[in-house]
Amino acid sequence: RMGYIFQNYFLMPELTALENAILPITIAGRDGRERAEFLLHEVGLGHRLEHLPTELSGGEQQRVAIARALATDPDIVFADEPTGNLDSRNGREVIDHLIQLVDQHKKTLVVVTHDDHLASLGDRRLELKDGKIQS
Repeated sequence: RMGYIFQNYFLMPELTALENAILPITIAGRDGRERAEFLLHEVGLGHRLEHLPTELSGGEQQRVAIARALATDPDIVFADEPTGNLDSRNGREVIDHLIQLVDQHKKTLVVVTHDDHLASLGDRRLELKDGKIQS
């Protein structure tokens, strides 16, 4: 019921982009090739399905991680600093894909970020300062 996007991607290095995106569906005991291909196309990686993570840029790896997080059709997606390891151009591109997908698929997105621009895109913003939520 939950999907998770890690800051450091955590893709399996020996698996292709497609295999990484299929992985959570396979663990759930279902055939997920069609859904994983669809999601990778949605994030602009339809032409990189058979590439290993080492053959992908950081932005492309993060987009694979987004597809993987959405693969099981979760109700809520958690993203931990989804642009933290990306330059500003790739960060904006990843966020555009992420926001578009969660809107399109009607998912709840919870993001932890230090990026003020990214934080400003949410419907609700909570700030944590010195271990306490600021209102």
